[in-house]
Amino acid sequence: MKLTPKVILEGTRLTGKTDLAYALNEHPRLVGHRKYRYHSPLISAEWSGFSNEPWGRGLIDFAPEETAQALETYETWVRMFELQRYYSWIVDRFHLSTMAYQARQGREFDFGWLEERLKPLNFAIVLCTRPEDTFEEARVERLKISANPKQYVSLEPFIAEQGQLRELAKQSILPVFEFDVTRHGPDDVADWLDENGLLTL
Repeated sequence: MKLTPKVILEGTRLTGKTDLAYALNEHPRLVGHRKYRYHSPLISAEWSGFSNEPWGRGLIDFAPEETAQALETYETWVRMFELQRYYSWIVDRFHLSTMAYQARQGREFDFGWLEERLKPLNFAIVLCTRPEDTFEEARVERLKISANPKQYVSLEPFIAEQGQLRELAKQSILPVFEFDVTRHGPDDVADWLDENGLLTL
């Protein structure tokens, strides 16, 4: 049986989204047992592809004048998913992160049209979270390796965004699994996908 999981990882910073993305992208229960190493697609709305600078604007934090470009990008991604529906896709941040960021700028977006097209493809959301009292410990570890430490000066924005994303996930029509990085691992995601018939199409 061909494995075709499609997972959108959402979550604020310091919740291990990217580490989980890499782990799922090589997990034998999601992508099969491989005799040699190769990668499945791993994409992200965090790519700063709208501006020619490090940590520049992209699909999440686009400026008002880039709205048409952002929506066309989402249309392009979902069309590609539809055209290659029998493939596995791991997405590290997507539309919930965009809605959360843009709402903080006073701009509301409705991605119901996007979810209506993702649902028949068996897309699911894994919401990465952590208890509020563990953010400080996570920050200490991140500062050891971060190339942009100034973004971690305050933890309050991350805690607030986590609450935002929880509310947005509750409104989603896609299946949602809340992944607590302090107690869950990749196997828990595999179990949940399997139990919900989301590993195949």
